[in-house]
Amino acid sequence: MPRRTVTVVLLALVLLGGLGPAGARPLALPSSTALGELAAALTTPAMEGRRSGTPGGELAARQVADWLRAAGLQPAGDDGSFFQSFVIATGTRLAPTNTFDIRDGGAPVVGTEWMPHGGSRSGAADGEVVFVRHGISAPDQGHDDYAGVDLRGRIALALADAPPALGRRVTRVEKLAAARAHGASALLLVDDALPELTATSTPAPLVSASVRREVAERLLPGGATLAGLVQAPRAFATGRHVRIQVALERTDVHGVNVLAVLPGRDPALAAETVIVGAHYDHVGRVGGEVHPGADDNASGTAVAIGLARAFAAAGGAPRTLLFALFGAEELGLIGSAHYVRRPTRPLAQTVAMVNFDMVGRLRDGRLTVGGVDSAPGLADLVRGSAASRTVSASTSGSPFGPSDHASFYRAGVPVLFFHTGRHADYHKPGDTADKLDLAGMARIAAIAADVVERLASAAPPAYAALPAPAARTRRPSGQAFLGVQGSGETTSDGERRHDHDGARLAGIVPGAAADRAGLREGDVVIRLAGTPLASFGDLRAALRERRAGERVDVVFIRDGEQRAVTAVLD
Repeated sequence: MPRRTVTVVLLALVLLGGLGPAGARPLALPSSTALGELAAALTTPAMEGRRSGTPGGELAARQVADWLRAAGLQPAGDDGSFFQSFVIATGTRLAPTNTFDIRDGGAPVVGTEWMPHGGSRSGAADGEVVFVRHGISAPDQGHDDYAGVDLRGRIALALADAPPALGRRVTRVEKLAAARAHGASALLLVDDALPELTATSTPAPLVSASVRREVAERLLPGGATLAGLVQAPRAFATGRHVRIQVALERTDVHGVNVLAVLPGRDPALAAETVIVGAHYDHVGRVGGEVHPGADDNASGTAVAIGLARAFAAAGGAPRTLLFALFGAEELGLIGSAHYVRRPTRPLAQTVAMVNFDMVGRLRDGRLTVGGVDSAPGLADLVRGSAASRTVSASTSGSPFGPSDHASFYRAGVPVLFFHTGRHADYHKPGDTADKLDLAGMARIAAIAADVVERLASAAPPAYAALPAPAARTRRPSGQAFLGVQGSGETTSDGERRHDHDGARLAGIVPGAAADRAGLREGDVVIRLAGTPLASFGDLRAALRERRAGERVDVVFIRDGEQRAVTAVLD
């Protein structure tokens, strides 16, 4: 064929769209080197484990937004930005009017000599101080520091710890419940170190605070010392009077989702959306040690960013692509739950959500893709995309699970969940970037790119409603499941702190054991099957020792009162 004829034919094909959709270019898949650079940047010491609501988490969010901006994507967050803000937890700070006056004994300084509790009732208490030893009321265990004491209109003073003979820890809220039950107008706990407000944030309808030992001794009769009173046979009135005023201001701890959009290039499909998501946050510092979170989930974030770059360079897809990097997943899917409540693209026109969480350790070439039962045809789509990439893709039907795709499925969106499984470094400092299988991540990105391309161009999958896990048949053996979520409140350095408060429940799984037993959001569990709990981590550890089908006694605090129920574990 003459060259002129070829030129004319090619020009005609371009004008008629014969070379593909307008603006479409070949999809350049992310390389293992590029993915490794992204993951390494998210695990630097400056990121401090990327916990949402901390400086490290904010730094990670800005870095992710910078990558998306540089790739040419458009902002899809609040007020034309890349960020969608949400509240992680309600925090507390001191108001200017906190006072502590000891009659004929001076005024201790707030923040250095005494500290209100973050969950204290704001208000004043004025009365005589009664020393109640450890402030524990456990008559069933032969120990009651309140026996024979009238505390009505008085202020209880108690040591923060528990006597060794009791054989268990006692939480702050348990002591608060005991003081309130015996009529105290306030509770003062004697601590060697004053706790942060966030460490004592569980609310109770009682004025409460911690005082240093030297302040406590100013509240005792002349010449008496705490050391000399540890073995006191009973509680006694000190004869000293105090007036305490607690004034707290509520302040919110915020996190952000990072949202960026590639508009669809097909006018007939552009109003519909495919979401490509991953959570960029991790657990931050735990016990003072940074957890880098390379696999969980710098790996998934890197794959999502790599795909954003690839699709942006290719001119987008027929449908609109929304790249959503979620915050606060580790605190209970808070970021993704916020998005489905306030979506920036209509959920009714969201075709599917593809989620990447822990895709950095492709052992033996095995990838698991969950959620394929959320719509007919998804299993075949995944297997077809994986077949040409020499990856064994094992599909799982359930669209539920502890990652962000679950938020979308519950909102009526079909989902797919890419992951390579847990390992010994899960939520530990050893989850470092040097252990990532970068070649495996590149292979997963290639499969995902094909899946996203098909979802963005083919007929939309039809959402399939499935029963939640709690409604399915329970097995009589296996790891126990209570069905609760922990609180996401943090300290200034990013650690979750309820060291004195027990396991505060931030959510209850409908139909699960906790729900059936009558537990509610906001309850504070202090004992499970006799095991004392000082944190949500203690609750998780206690559940690991139980089996499904067991009946366990659960002791908890609600509205300042101690209660107990029996739960049958799933």
